[in-house]
Amino acid sequence: MTTPLRPNNGPSPLMIATWLVLIALIAWQFFQPGMRRPDAQPRLVTARGDLAADEQATIELFERASPSVVYISTSRRVVDFWRRDVRNVPQGTGSGFIWDEDGHVVTNYHVIQGASQAEVRLNDGRTYDAGLVGASPVHDLAVLRINVPLDRPPAVPVGTSGDLRVGQTVFAIGNPFGLDYTLTSGIVSALDRTLSEGNGVPIRHLIQTDAAINPGNSGGPLLDSAGRLIGINTAIYSPSGASAGIGFAVPVDTVNRVVPQLIAEGEYRGPSLGVVVDEQMNRRFVRRLGFDGVIILGVEPGSGADDAGLRGTSRDRRGSILLGDIITAIDGSPVDLVEDINRILDDRRIGDTVTVTIERGGQSQDVAVVLDREQ
Repeated sequence: MTTPLRPNNGPSPLMIATWLVLIALIAWQFFQPGMRRPDAQPRLVTARGDLAADEQATIELFERASPSVVYISTSRRVVDFWRRDVRNVPQGTGSGFIWDEDGHVVTNYHVIQGASQAEVRLNDGRTYDAGLVGASPVHDLAVLRINVPLDRPPAVPVGTSGDLRVGQTVFAIGNPFGLDYTLTSGIVSALDRTLSEGNGVPIRHLIQTDAAINPGNSGGPLLDSAGRLIGINTAIYSPSGASAGIGFAVPVDTVNRVVPQLIAEGEYRGPSLGVVVDEQMNRRFVRRLGFDGVIILGVEPGSGADDAGLRGTSRDRRGSILLGDIITAIDGSPVDLVEDINRILDDRRIGDTVTVTIERGGQSQDVAVVLDREQ
């Protein structure tokens, strides 16, 4: 026999009333005054004990180094000819650090590039107008100067970068996103990296680190565990524009070679062989002939190359081209491109003697060349 279906009209009034009574009882128990404790007190603090040795060392490092780090803000002068108005428009911010007792401040060139005015704020809040002393775009370095009459901040101790090892602990201090005097830490992730700037000029021998570096950190110091300067934070690799754990710093050995010349002369002119070379011409001649190396197009009179007897490309009486010497190596490092010559010489100093390996008349020979200043 089939049981007839009955319509479902929802909960009965008795069930609804029961639910309401239960809800009221729960709410009454939860909110009744007896649940509160008028005599409640803060909990006792558990004694922490001494800081770990590495924590204490990091704190001391920051307290020593941070007074030498500065905050840099730049502006650009805009002239409105229609309104006959001249005003300064904020351009950007970055970091820097005190280089010496004369008030020189080192930062990245891209921090001040295109600016007409810069202000430097010290750790204690004092702010000074800064003047541009010199810059080297190929190294992304610039030197400013401020006049601090009293209580001058100390210079950052300078270390070396030639003996750095992957895995070594490093610390970065700077002003990311305008948050001044921020400390981050990490390790040396890799060495001798090369990056190309927006203008296509490569910056060589960079230190790669996973210490968090963000916009605003540029120009700030990268320190080793002894608090010594080992690099200048200069760039990050990040699709989003924020730190992705891949940052780069100009090594201090480069800084210590370039900055003194910027202070003395306002520009950097590095060492040169005294030869004329060109990559396009090199491809045209040497590559087609199946050689490896860079052909010398000309030799500057009185240069180290001239004194060493290197020969440039010339023409004979009939107008035929006589190829000059082909540079195949410098101090044992192979040379295939003009950029290889620039990379090798960037590590040398004016007055150094280098061994240049050349191909001449199908024979290889070594020639000693004293490096001159770039013209």
